[in-house]
Formats: sequence, structure tokens, C-alpha cells
Amino acid sequence: MAPSASNSLKDVATSPDRPWGLHWRTSYWFTTYVIGLGVAVDIVVYSIIVPVVPFQLEHLGYTGISALSGWLLFAYSGGLLVATIPVAVLSERYNSRKHPMLAGLIALITSQILFMEAPSFAVMCLARIFQGISSAVVWVVGLAFLCDATPKEIIGRQIGFAMSGQSIGLILGSPIGGTLYSRFGFRGPFVFTIICASIDLLSRLAIIEPNESRKWGVDPTIYPRSTSGSSKETAQLVTEGILPREASSEPQSGIESVDCPLSLVQVMLKLFKSSRALVALVMAFVYGFVYSSQEPILPLHLQSIWGLTSKKVGVFLLALSVPMLFKFKASSITGWLTDKFGAEWVAPASMMLAVPWFGILTIESSLPLFGVAFVLESFFTSGAISPLTAELAAVSRNIQGVGYAHMYAAFNVAFGIGTTIGPIVSGQMYDHIQKGWLATCILGAALLFVAVLLTIPYTGDKPLLTRLRNALMV
Repeated sequence: MAPSASNSLKDVATSPDRPWGLHWRTSYWFTTYVIGLGVAVDIVVYSIIVPVVPFQLEHLGYTGISALSGWLLFAYSGGLLVATIPVAVLSERYNSRKHPMLAGLIALITSQILFMEAPSFAVMCLARIFQGISSAVVWVVGLAFLCDATPKEIIGRQIGFAMSGQSIGLILGSPIGGTLYSRFGFRGPFVFTIICASIDLLSRLAIIEPNESRKWGVDPTIYPRSTSGSSKETAQLVTEGILPREASSEPQSGIESVDCPLSLVQVMLKLFKSSRALVALVMAFVYGFVYSSQEPILPLHLQSIWGLTSKKVGVFLLALSVPMLFKFKASSITGWLTDKFGAEWVAPASMMLAVPWFGILTIESSLPLFGVAFVLESFFTSGAISPLTAELAAVSRNIQGVGYAHMYAAFNVAFGIGTTIGPIVSGQMYDHIQKGWLATCILGAALLFVAVLLTIPYTGDKPLLTRLRNALMV
């Protein structure tokens, strides 16, 4: 490295205007923590009312509880869908991630205050809409932020760690909701979620965007590589994450900002022309449908078959949280496997392993067996999220002009449609079909199987069908 470049680097590193804690505040590990926390808080807020709302609606004198619970989830998904596209477009156009994330958290806190004081079902729906808007920010801007700040070599692994927040949120949300509701009443769960959101707010305030950190010579997207000879000093600076762009001969790992942003129509046309992108979005829809379809009817099924009250539902889910602590490992494990072997192997395997447990969930003879099946079904279904989000990042890198926020906005739309339709369909099936829980489980298993079939010819850099053809031609 030339002496002038080295001296310039040292001046930047020792400048009094340099933000405090620049290294850790802009590192991909801290970014992973912040996005993972945001996902966990979002899912806790989403799921904490699952064992609470049916009994609160009964308390307020409503009937047709399963259908009303489904409409509440519909309101959430509606807010998510409406906010997704504007959030993605603004984030990409102005190349900003932090400010939308802070605005989303304000929407989340607002939703919790509204729900906590809701005197009617209509106000509950309004609160869920605000919550959906907040979720759009986490799942679009948050994931795009993580991809911006992470070397492409380890995006799958870091997304897996961040997506562990989803499993942690699902594990904690329902048990805490039922317990707090039975102990402190309807406001109890929402006081808890507001505290969680406050911790999330502090974390988001601390983070520094990569575009800002690069001005101070710190680039979190540079992944350390082995070097020798005259590049020894440069290698040391890369390892430490202190290196101006002009001082590095390595290409940048992250996706650079699009020089001329595409319109929404142009982005959509490019996505529709990519079979790989379309299959990834179908997977997102299926995941959203399966993920949300059981939630509004699970407390009612437990009450109907085993006579569990709101408190007992909370205790049951709390008991399941012990083995489900391993569930948060699913995303990190599949993320690491995706980086190593590719999404074409991991995504179908994870979804296929979830299918048999849907059948066991229909057995009504044993509550412990039901609990085991529910844990394993959730574990393998959650394992599909890391290869899915890593696949979307890979698709974004291969389509000129399509940024991470665009890709995760499309994911959010597909996922949001799934979470919109899922609870409505399951609620109506549970109310109008004698074996509504059985029908819901069969439908979920069938959709997962269809998604597996679609991944074989289209998912990954080398889809399984392509690998099979090449093997047969040898």
C-alpha cells in the first residue's frame, strides 16, 4: 500500500468526528442482531394475541369467534400488503434503510397502544393494520439492510441467524400472551410488547448504515481472504474491516445502488420473466399460508378436543416452548447449509420433512403426541425460510436493476397474500366443516408438497432437475 494511502487511512481512523463504536455499530454481526431482534419482536407482537383474542372477543360478547380471529389476521396482512410496495420503492429510491426502520417501530408501538385500549372489534382491526405496516418495514427494509451490510459469501448464514428471531418470537409469543392475560388481564400482553419494542428502538438507533460507515473507511461487506506478499498490510485492514473503497482491489460483496432506479412496473416485469424468482415467491406464499392458517383455530381446537381454557392453552404452549427452543436453530442450520450446498437442496428437504407431521396433528387421542407433532412440524417449516430468503438475495444479484428491497418487497407481497388468505380459509373451514382442523392440516401438507415439486426444476444456481439431467448424460 502506498504511504499516502496508508496515512490517509490513519487520518480517517483517528478523526474526532468519527462516530463512536463505528466498528461494532456497522459490523454485519451487529446488523444481524438488530434485524433478528426486529423479527423476533415483530413475531412476538403478532403471535402474543393468538391465545388471547378468542377469549377477549367472547368477553366482549361477540359470536363466530374463529371467523373474527381470521379477520383480525386479515387486517394485519392488509396493512402489510398496502405498505410493502411504497416502503420498498422509497427505500431503494433514497437508498435509506435506518429511517424507515425507525418509522416502522413507531407504527408498531402505536398499534400496541390501540389494541390495548380497544373497546371494539373495529379498533382491534385498525391496530392490526398498523402492526402490518410495521411488519412490512422489518421484512422489506430490515432484510435488505442485512444483505447490504453482509458479505455475499455468508449471506445465507447471517440471514439464518436473523431468521432465528422468527422462531424465538413464535416460541415466546403465545405462551407469554396466555400467561400474562390470565394473570394481569387484557392489557398485560401489550405492556410486555411495548417494552420489547422500546429495546428494539434503542438497537435501531445505534446501528450505522454501510453507506455511512464507508465514509470513515469501514466496509462491513468485505469478507477476509487469504493474501500474501505485498498485500499483507491490505489483508490486515480488510480483516479489521477498515478499508476505503479505493484502497481495496477486491470487488465489493454487496449490491451497489442502482444508478438509474427502475419503476415499479419495470421491476415487476423483470421478476415475472424469471422462473426462479416466481418459484421463490410461490414458496413465500405457501409458507405464509401454512404459517398463518393454524393460528386462529389452534386455541379453539385445543379447547374443543381437550377442553383447555385460555390459561391452559398458554400453559400448554409454554410447555412446548422447552423443546421448541431447538426450533430457532432450524433457520441458522439451514442458512449455513444453504451457503455450503445451495438452496436447491435445503429448501425442498426442509419442506418435505414437515409434511408427515401434519398428518400426526390430526390424531386426537393424545395431547402429548399432538405437542410433539406441532413442535416438529414448526421446526421443519421454519427451516425453509433461510434458503428462501437467501434464494431471493441470489435472484436479486442476477437481475440487473432489481435491488434487495425490491426482492424482499415481492417476498412480502407473496407472504402477505398467504397470511391474508390462510387465516380466513382456515377460520371458515373450521366453522363450516365438521372436521375443520383435519381439512386445514391436509391443505397445508398439500401446498408444501406442491412447493417441493416446483423447487426441483427451478430453485438454486444448479436446480436438482438440471443436476439429474447432467448426471444421466454422463
